[in-house]
Amino acid sequence: MSDQRAPEIELLRAAYAAFNARKIDAALALMTPDVAWPRAFKGGFVRGPEEVRAYWTEQWSEIDPHVEPISFYLEDGGSILVNVHQVVRDKAYAVLADEHVGHRFTLEHGLIQAMEVCPLPSSTPKA
Repeated sequence: MSDQRAPEIELLRAAYAAFNARKIDAALALMTPDVAWPRAFKGGFVRGPEEVRAYWTEQWSEIDPHVEPISFYLEDGGSILVNVHQVVRDKAYAVLADEHVGHRFTLEHGLIQAMEVCPLPSSTPKA
């Protein structure tokens, strides 16, 4: 990782920490007003902080996800691919998923403009 991108990596780490702590306002403060966010739990995308808030509120009422960033990869075009360890539990704390997935972020003016869930390339280390 280049030192030039260190503030962006710290921004993403802060977003994951806020998400895992269920601090919606802190996470939303790191996003652009037109953020595009995947409805990974339901399919499709939501746009804007209020739609992200509604999606997360619904999601957290049904499941308990914890997403820990493991490594960050700078991609051509400026996006950042994050290898995350995702553990999703149901409300009785039974594990529904325990896997590594990719999160690709696009940033604009120091804020998250878009995120998409994607497979990790086979050449990307899992840890």
